[in-house]
Amino acid sequence: MKLTFLGTGTSMGVPVAGGFGRETPTGDSRDERYRTSAWVKTPECSILIDTGPEFRLQTLRAGIRNIDLLLLTHEHTDHIAGLDDLRPYNYARRAPLPAYTTQSCIDALHRRFHYMFPPHKTPGSVDLDLHVLDQPLTFGDCTITPLPVDHTVMDVLGFRINDLSYVTDAKIIPESTRERIRGSKVLVLNGLRWEPDHPTHITIPEAVEIATELEIPMTYLVHISSYVIHKEVTAKLPSHVQLAYDQLTIEV
Repeated sequence: MKLTFLGTGTSMGVPVAGGFGRETPTGDSRDERYRTSAWVKTPECSILIDTGPEFRLQTLRAGIRNIDLLLLTHEHTDHIAGLDDLRPYNYARRAPLPAYTTQSCIDALHRRFHYMFPPHKTPGSVDLDLHVLDQPLTFGDCTITPLPVDHTVMDVLGFRINDLSYVTDAKIIPESTRERIRGSKVLVLNGLRWEPDHPTHITIPEAVEIATELEIPMTYLVHISSYVIHKEVTAKLPSHVQLAYDQLTIEV
């Protein structure tokens, strides 16, 4: 199974619009981050996790030719704004795209993308077959287990896909979810910044603590702010935790 990090940046992306974040370029491409999204490819499945504002650009540089399943973590704009760019994939597959998420996210999609759904559906718009993921799902050669986490302002859904656990936009990971993550070979976890504490996101030191407690062989951090310099922070991390970066592909 291959995991490609389509984007690893926080909600405003890196660099931030208007230069309001870290304004001095480092010259390191790993410090330029699209909004957080991922692509999982197995022998039988092509699975997309989230469709952020740069989704079209992400598909072009990753070479994504087909999508069999869409997983949405939650309804914040940086995770769903690119939904409309799924249209070419709908046209190619000639069928609705199955999508799994929370009930809250489904309700938000119906409000914000009303033209995609009856009775207001526009011909040629994205066609999704939406489902709530509240129990393990078998899809092709994948077992997908929901990983509910707390974003403080709303519930977010992470996903365990076989030996990969993917969690973003978490502040609190309940013990029941930690038990579902245990035994994973790879964990993807949000790590917003080194300091200080944040009200809705796990910080990098907190992420290291979680990865160590769960004894995950390798953890990759995503949803990273503009104040995280890849080279500097990597030097401070233990060997079992790394910063992910856009277009990084790993084998799980």
